Amino acid sequence: MTGGRTIRCMKIRWPWRRRESTPAQNLISISDPALVELFSLGTPNFAGVDVGEGSALGLSAVYRAVALIAGTMGTLPMRSIRDTGDGQRQRMTSFLDNPGGQFGPTPYEWKETVMLHLLLHGNAFLKHIYGGAGQLLALEPIHPLCVSIDEAPDRPGGKLFKAYRQTGVNVGQVEEFDARTMTHIPALCTDGLRGLSPITVARNSLGTAIAGDRAAARQLSNGALIAGMVTPDEDVEPDEVKQIKAEIEQKVSGWENAGGIPVINRKLKFTPWTMTAKDAQFLESRAFSIQEIARWFGVPATLLMDPSAVSTWGTGVEIQYRGLARFTLGHWAKRIEERLSRLLPAPRFVEFDFAGLERPTPEQEIELLLKQTGGKPILTVNEARAIRNMPPVEGGDELMPAPEPEPEVSQSDPPEREEVPA
Repeated sequence: MTGGRTIRCMKIRWPWRRRESTPAQNLISISDPALVELFSLGTPNFAGVDVGEGSALGLSAVYRAVALIAGTMGTLPMRSIRDTGDGQRQRMTSFLDNPGGQFGPTPYEWKETVMLHLLLHGNAFLKHIYGGAGQLLALEPIHPLCVSIDEAPDRPGGKLFKAYRQTGVNVGQVEEFDARTMTHIPALCTDGLRGLSPITVARNSLGTAIAGDRAAARQLSNGALIAGMVTPDEDVEPDEVKQIKAEIEQKVSGWENAGGIPVINRKLKFTPWTMTAKDAQFLESRAFSIQEIARWFGVPATLLMDPSAVSTWGTGVEIQYRGLARFTLGHWAKRIEERLSRLLPAPRFVEFDFAGLERPTPEQEIELLLKQTGGKPILTVNEARAIRNMPPVEGGDELMPAPEPEPEVSQSDPPEREEVPA
């Protein structure tokens, strides 16, 4: 008793303390990235919504931008090359021809996953998989939310990586790595340890877009397609007001009542609001969020299917696509190339082949080749037929001689006149 009042303490019994065993199928591993995101404090932003991997990918513009960059990088060949010393390059074979290993992800899936980790979380962690003889066989991507980084001056690279991995049946275990057993590819970095997460840096823009989607969904599910104030022509009691409001919302609110004709046995006067969603620039803000996301990821808005983007035709679209390869994909490729090149013995290095992506149109390429060869033929008949999936013909494996140019007739010289006998 304190101050004349009795304070009673209630003892809380946690339900899991009384359980001696829990079925294995009901357990969740602590290495699950979804669980890490669920129990995180969220990314604070002006819109007041949680921005994470799942919510960010729920935005169509983010999903399209990430899928476009990651998918395009996945299609680029990743070559292992050696400088021969005479200015030439020689293609070499290495484990990076299939970096996921024999039973791991395919080369396309591996490159796409690494890029997805970089685009969303700003870091890619690759666990080294060694063979029995100590040779490096593959690189296993680990989700960035499952890896922490600490400074460790006594370790190679000065970093200590701790990965919370699932090693048994729903049993989590902490694995420690350093530069000898894990390759870390950071994005834009300010502290030298961990790369900046794009979805964290862009939390305000993404949060506004997520809030806009939720507001639109709530307007269609719970809100009326018309907004205004209802005034009864007669006096009603407070309980009747609640009943009238519930009756109107039941017959008017929601997408299933769109276009319907409500019938209410009341004498009411409806006054619409003067401020609509368009006046509040709701639709304009949602369209602007697409351009914001395109700006964050460095993707032209036209590739995000934005109908409000500036319309460009011909060479304008081609220049935009070349700019994507040079100023967006090239930066990501350079980060991966330099980190993976450390895993190969010198003088070998890794390089992405952008030739197929930057190749001009067939007409432009043929015209360029003809100019470089002085107009001489560059294909045999059978090579041309093979391009068209046609069978070879006899005698079609030799280059045909270039046709002789026709003599030019000077326009200044008058044509010769034939003499007509008298």
